[in-house]
Amino acid sequence: MSKKVLKIVASIKGDTSFSNKLSNAVVEKLEKVYGAVQLQTLDLSKAPSPYLDEVNFGAFYAPEDTHTAEQKEAVKYSDDAINDLLAAEIIVIGVPVYNFGIPAVLKGWIDQVARGGKTFSYADGSPKGLLTDKKVYLAIASGAIFSDGPYKAYDFSEPYLRAVLGFLGITDITVFRVEGTAIPDFAEAALPKALASVEEYAF
Repeated sequence: MSKKVLKIVASIKGDTSFSNKLSNAVVEKLEKVYGAVQLQTLDLSKAPSPYLDEVNFGAFYAPEDTHTAEQKEAVKYSDDAINDLLAAEIIVIGVPVYNFGIPAVLKGWIDQVARGGKTFSYADGSPKGLLTDKKVYLAIASGAIFSDGPYKAYDFSEPYLRAVLGFLGITDITVFRVEGTAIPDFAEAALPKALASVEEYAF
C-alpha cells in the first residue's frame, strides 16, 4: 500500500550531506516496505521558508475574514506548508546538527507550521496537538557524538524536535543517527553504521 511521504531537506551540503544520505536511505527502505511511495521533497536549503515577521504574526492571530491583501500573501507559505504536512502520512526530516542545534531553515519551517487553530489548539483550555496519525523519522547527522558520552548534554536537536512535534500531536518518532563524522576513530564507520541501522529497523 502506497504511503504519502514528505521529505524535508535542511542541509547546505547537497549530495555530500550525511543527513541527506541517511534520510535518502530511510525513503528507500520505505519504498521497499510499502512499494512506490508518493514522495514530496521540501528542500529548505534551496528554498528557505520565510522567517516570521510582524505581518506574519499578526495574520496568524487575526480572523481570516479580516485579512488584508498583505496578510493573505503573508500566510500563503504557512497555509501551503501546513496542507503539505496534513496530507503526509510519513515525514522524513534530515537534520544536520549546527552548533548543537537544528539549522535556522528548519526552525523557520517549524515556525510556519506551528499555528494555533491549525496544528495545535487551546480550545479546551490546555494545549492539544492537531497533527495525529503521522509517523516521523529523524535522520540526524553530527560531527560529534551526541547520543551518548560527554556531549549528550549538548544535544539540542533531538529533544527540541521531539518536544515541538509532540506539541503538534506527532509522538510516533524514530531517530536514526550518523554521528562522529569529524572524529578520526569513528568517521570511517559512521555512515555504514547508520545505514545498517536503517536496514535493520522493522518499518
